Amino acid sequence: MVRRLGAAIVAVVLLFVASCAQIPRSGPVGKSTDESAGNPNAPVFFPVAPRTGSSPEAVIEDFYLAGSGYEDDYAVARQYLTQASSVAWKPDQRTLVFRSERVVRTGVEGVFNYELDVAYSVDADGVATQMPEGTKESIPVTLAQVDGEWRISKLPDGTAIPEETFKVIYGAYPIYFYDPTFTYAVPDVRWFIKKKTVKSMTSALLGGPAPYLKGAVVSAFPSGMKLARESVPVVSGAAQVDLSAKELTEASTEDRLRMQTQLALTFRSQPDVINVELRANQDLVRVEDNGSVLPPVQNRNVPARQVAISNNELVRYENNRISPLPDMQSVAGLKPRAPAESPVSQSVAFLDSTRSTLYSMVPGQAPRALITRRTLSHPSFGLQDWVWTAGPGAQGVTELTAFRPTGIAQGSTVPSVTLTPSWLAGRTVKDFRISREGVRALVVSEQNGVTRVQVTGIIRSADGTPKELTSPITLQSSASPDQGVWVSDTTVAVMEGSASANVAPELLSLTSTQPQKLAPWRGLVSLSAGNGSEEIYAQSADGIFQRLGNGWSPQLKGPTDPSFPG
Repeated sequence: MVRRLGAAIVAVVLLFVASCAQIPRSGPVGKSTDESAGNPNAPVFFPVAPRTGSSPEAVIEDFYLAGSGYEDDYAVARQYLTQASSVAWKPDQRTLVFRSERVVRTGVEGVFNYELDVAYSVDADGVATQMPEGTKESIPVTLAQVDGEWRISKLPDGTAIPEETFKVIYGAYPIYFYDPTFTYAVPDVRWFIKKKTVKSMTSALLGGPAPYLKGAVVSAFPSGMKLARESVPVVSGAAQVDLSAKELTEASTEDRLRMQTQLALTFRSQPDVINVELRANQDLVRVEDNGSVLPPVQNRNVPARQVAISNNELVRYENNRISPLPDMQSVAGLKPRAPAESPVSQSVAFLDSTRSTLYSMVPGQAPRALITRRTLSHPSFGLQDWVWTAGPGAQGVTELTAFRPTGIAQGSTVPSVTLTPSWLAGRTVKDFRISREGVRALVVSEQNGVTRVQVTGIIRSADGTPKELTSPITLQSSASPDQGVWVSDTTVAVMEGSASANVAPELLSLTSTQPQKLAPWRGLVSLSAGNGSEEIYAQSADGIFQRLGNGWSPQLKGPTDPSFPG
């Protein structure tokens, strides 16, 4: 059944712009006309109403397929419920997205389990959790007869829809928070029904960041601020956000401007929203810009240059040429590998030839050894020039260590922090890279041959010292990568390097459910990325290559281990 449904929905997606189409057991597809709700062209499913004489199994299957029809507060789906259940059921609390499903009898009269192979779980705030194939979950469902027909009398809140349907009616939308200094805008990608985005985005923003970002980012909206009415109308291009009056009127001029900016960034994906109005009890609240608040940097760019190794020396690689790093001493005796450069200063860091000692260096000074372990990951610079690496500690436990050598005199102790997140217990970190805005990190780790690609938040003290890493989210990769780099604020590139085999890097996006494979190239062993997917570089024994369309363009031969600042 699900396989037939998937094929049908693919056809619907292809024909959607030209005409309406029929989706088996889920009704025709139309277009939303409520312009104040979100995307006016959002697809709408019109589900099949209950059929006379349906078996309990058919009622359960039809009810959950009717959960794709969100119009009029899931009016058709509620027809499958008893009157009491229809009133109590809260469909927006959770959405389970399944690859396959079946109804299983429990042996108790009228009680069934709706067994799912779950692909995603989406909570009430649009936070999606990807599940590996084979993840099972059972929804208990109880039925009773009403006027001779089976109806559902007891069930958990939420809906369950096929993965193919999810891809049609849901979309990924970034809502925005700030780094703790209000310098950078940090995307927090959520999944919403395409027709209901403006109100859903606003509610999610007021609810605070996703769990993996809590403590790492801040919001201009104080905790407890709520929408004063259950809608966010868009009138003549203005999103009218009516907030609880007390908190809004008591907020400072700067905070109100930051609130408006945060909403404006969040609504950028909405074609009908041109500007944002803050309201209290429906009265327009004036938002003044006195020049004290700078707009946050969105999708921060890195400098165009890369640091690399040539003849055992650190060099600058830019415009397909190499040049010496200014005022840097020779490091040839250390046979450096995996160099990194600060995006804001001239500090550099690198590993020795055995990848067991981390060194840092600033212009005019000798390299300084920071830490030695059995093996260390590629160094990565974050905020305030903290440079990070990962490796096994003295007891073999995986440690993430950050140092701040910039500005510290030779012979003085370098400030450092060591973190041992519980979620990395037993795992080997292959790569650890700080995001461009500095509040997140990409973590590639392995345990017993199983690789995970994850993104975690970095919680800092008031002075910027790293303090803790949040429980991460996991990105699904089709391979077993051993390295990764940030491509943008929502996309990373990963690959499993090999000196002899064809290697196909992948793009993993917080806004996509599927990895995007890049063209394979033989012998790729290292990966770097600048600003966007066209500035991806990889290196093999034959030289450096840049991604060009669906292939790779040869660049300079000679330098190795190129890396953009960060």
